[in-house]
Amino acid sequence: MTKLDELIAVAHRLRAPGGCPWDAEQTHDSLTKYLLEETYELIEAIESGDRDEILEELGDVLYQVIFHTDLAATGSLGAPFDIQAVAELSAQKMMGRHPHVFGTPEELEKYAAKTGEEVMVNWDAHKQREKPERSSVLDGIPQALPALALADKVLGKAEKIGLLDADAPGPFSVTSEAELGAILLAIVSSGRSAGLDSERALREALRELQVEIREVELEGDSDAGVIALPSDD
Repeated sequence: MTKLDELIAVAHRLRAPGGCPWDAEQTHDSLTKYLLEETYELIEAIESGDRDEILEELGDVLYQVIFHTDLAATGSLGAPFDIQAVAELSAQKMMGRHPHVFGTPEELEKYAAKTGEEVMVNWDAHKQREKPERSSVLDGIPQALPALALADKVLGKAEKIGLLDADAPGPFSVTSEAELGAILLAIVSSGRSAGLDSERALREALRELQVEIREVELEGDSDAGVIALPSDD
């Protein structure tokens, strides 16, 4: 038995009759907050660069995946599936998105890439083959992301389809992350002084921006510079 098998067995034992009552009571919904918490703790460990903390927090995130799959194996989501099914689907997805590594001889030649930037040129096309039902570049972006992370995603998608010029100077001039952080902190402070919620304000601005992007997509007009962002003028 591998250590991974042992961890899977531990999770199953905790949820089985005679195991832990708390574990047995949990659902996918009730576990969501713990998955979020463990993910943020892993991010914090990565930012600290502490090897032992990263090792521990990776285990905590892995356990959340195992917990959810043990639940799913009982039919909690309809047709049962286990962690092997999750691993199989994930492997298939990664292989499908990397035809420059796992593809046919023709694909290896067509999608040959020597840099990460060259890989990303074809990344969205590979994903589109998996999800042909998606009609917008915004489809698949999790709206539950924190507002700043969501803003980065949405702006990145707008750049990819030419609605924003990725090489154009931004509305505000910043030269370092330290300077950017100070500006963001000042904006949040200004919002608090005025009794405003910065997270909610940014989310509302992003909702409006996403509506505009979808409208432009429907019109078929993807000329660079179509989307106008606020400036400090």
